[in-house]
Amino acid sequence: MDIDGMIAKGKSEMDAALEHLRSELVKIRTGKASPSMLSGVMVDYYGAPTALEQVANITAVDSKTISIQAWEKKMLGEIEKAIFQSNMGLTPMNDGENVRITIPPLTEERRRDLVKQCKGLAEEAKISLRTARQKMMDFVKKEVKAGYPEDAGKKQEASIQDIVKSYGADIEKMLDAKEKEVMTV
Repeated sequence: MDIDGMIAKGKSEMDAALEHLRSELVKIRTGKASPSMLSGVMVDYYGAPTALEQVANITAVDSKTISIQAWEKKMLGEIEKAIFQSNMGLTPMNDGENVRITIPPLTEERRRDLVKQCKGLAEEAKISLRTARQKMMDFVKKEVKAGYPEDAGKKQEASIQDIVKSYGADIEKMLDAKEKEVMTV
């Protein structure tokens, strides 16, 4: 593998870190009903853990209510149980036809906790960036020792640092946007 290939591999690792952060931030509730809040919920579907969206239709009725319509009526109890077990602080209500979830308003303290959680997720993404950067830098140093021109190696290292800064800025933008969303009453 050459240096350009290693940088491409590092970029794909950084893209994966950003995508993971994006998917985790979507799951953090902001006081508004959104079907994506339930994206990590797994339901016991005939003994196999299955994503909720594969066994039911999930819709936001209004800004405070989510409606879950199971494709099989006997799954309503399992869906209800899975939401309770997800520890998201949501209370599902089963009316025999649908499962409804009313999103309670967030307290100031809960909002701060959610912001801390967002910052923790952003820090994990930054750690992934630093890990990818370290791999790329080590590869460049190894190539320089093996005969790659030293000045070209320095340019590659500067290029890698610029890439990492760009991805770091993207993480900060996502964190700031989510923080504003969580703190908005």
